[in-house]
Amino acid sequence: MADKMLCVLAGYDDQTSQRLDKLKECLKHFETQETKGLPHHITLCSVPTEREAEIKKAMIGAAEDIKAFPITFNHIGIFGGAKVLFISPDVSFSLLKLKERFGDSWNWTAHTTMLISEPDMIIKASSVLSKTFKAFVGKVDRLYLYEFFPVRQICSIKLKKSDNAL
Repeated sequence: MADKMLCVLAGYDDQTSQRLDKLKECLKHFETQETKGLPHHITLCSVPTEREAEIKKAMIGAAEDIKAFPITFNHIGIFGGAKVLFISPDVSFSLLKLKERFGDSWNWTAHTTMLISEPDMIIKASSVLSKTFKAFVGKVDRLYLYEFFPVRQICSIKLKKSDNAL
């Protein structure tokens, strides 16, 4: 199918995911157009479905070479014609190293989507989120491969364990 694609997603450890769940909880009264059933993540790349074997090989290589790493979420933002509200981390060397395993980082914004809606709702939701959000350190510890649409998880691969605990 011509409109299908694959996406590689950087995923978080359980503690980070739970922290993001709590932040999303404050937005539960806002209608969202987000794709249901996805874990919290940062999208690293989108590729045609024909590249599945190649991208899986790249994911395995990345997971063998790159250790789980801390990530500091320190701001919220809006883009997409004011239709997307997100939390964004500092872009560290570790995150860029991971991202560039799947393509360059030019014009890429590392982010975790909190809400997709109409601009007036995004503005209201950003006010609510800004009252709850405080910078925190999380951990990227896995990669996911998803096919879109319909949504289907193809695989999940853990990064090597890090030397330092968070």
